[in-house]
Amino acid sequence: MELNDGNLQTLTEFMRKTLDPDPSVRRPAEKFLESVEGNQNYPILLLTLLEKSQDNVIRVCSAVTFKNYIKRNWRIIEDEPNKISDPDRTTIKANIVNLMLSSPEQIQKQLSDAISIIGREDFPMKWPDLLTEMVTRFQSGDFHIINGVLRTAHSLFKRYRHEFKSNELWLEIKLVLDTFANPLTELFKATIALCQTHATDINALKILFSSLTLISKLFYSLNFQDLPEFFEDNMETWMSNFHNLLTLDNKLLQTDDVEEAGLLELLKSQICDNAALYAQKYDEEFQPYLPRFVTAIWNLLVSTGQEVKYDLLVSNAIQFLASVCERPHYKHLFEDQNTLTSICEKVIVPNMEFRSADEEAFEDNSEEYIRRDLEGSVCQEPRGELEAQRRCHLPGMVIIHFVFGCVCVTLLGYKHDCSRH
Repeated sequence: MELNDGNLQTLTEFMRKTLDPDPSVRRPAEKFLESVEGNQNYPILLLTLLEKSQDNVIRVCSAVTFKNYIKRNWRIIEDEPNKISDPDRTTIKANIVNLMLSSPEQIQKQLSDAISIIGREDFPMKWPDLLTEMVTRFQSGDFHIINGVLRTAHSLFKRYRHEFKSNELWLEIKLVLDTFANPLTELFKATIALCQTHATDINALKILFSSLTLISKLFYSLNFQDLPEFFEDNMETWMSNFHNLLTLDNKLLQTDDVEEAGLLELLKSQICDNAALYAQKYDEEFQPYLPRFVTAIWNLLVSTGQEVKYDLLVSNAIQFLASVCERPHYKHLFEDQNTLTSICEKVIVPNMEFRSADEEAFEDNSEEYIRRDLEGSVCQEPRGELEAQRRCHLPGMVIIHFVFGCVCVTLLGYKHDCSRH
């Protein structure tokens, strides 16, 4: 297929037909696109269309079609024909990052996913300049571009959380750290400073806190396999700022939505994850920072409401405390009678209550609700505090004693309320 206006127009017409609700119109259009996707220049036509079309619907449709095309065809399977020509592969990799970063967010997310798919196959050996090209965009000062880079990097690096250790993986992570760790740290510090500068500008804060959440996710991925020397040397920078963000309470970022977590909740949830990672895997290095994180996260737990939007935050906070009390030299913190009473009264029992949101979830799909509850459902509804408490290895009989006492008080209160009506 040649790169000309005629083919772009034809592609536009068939794209529009794939959106038609009438199957007799839609299915032939889908068949046509399937029949021509093996032609050279087809993916380049899609990228040209999503860049130059005046119709935003067509642009989004082209972006989705391109991502799905990459997902189906980019991987080269041994003894099978190459589904994408080498010139097309080269052209795509030369242009897709620029195109992704200059596109609206809806299209940017599709192209970011496509870059991640390509990166899983080609980075770093066949796409060595990808990271350098992305890192240079941190200097732009445009957080639409910066968040596009962060989102793409997160998609690329999150596989480090579950990959098996190998020399190939270590070499890749080392390359990433050498190129990405310092610019990421500088961006983190600069974004924190901008949050202070724009503390009263809600629109700026929304963008900046989205960036901080993505940066925190990248921190988790880059630290998961082992503690990199760079992050060990810069632990004070990261942990001090993480602690400050945990204790931050900006009224502008609080939301009225009782179900969907806001930017502040999402960021604090990820920081709890990061602290739990360090407490579990890098106990010795993290020890100087641990007491202040225990205090901050405990205060966060006891001051957080029962709304559904806090479920992820509460679960991650309890996971952190579980990570701490698993360590023998910190276990004494959870054996004090007053501490256990506080845990029961302020965390476990309140979260055993059957909320209206739980009732709705049960009515919508009772089997799914019961399955999640039985599995503990860490980090998902329902909160699974009892599962987290079991993993904490807290003194079993003492906890049972306190919980039983608290439940009795709750039931007596309920009986008293019923007798009044």
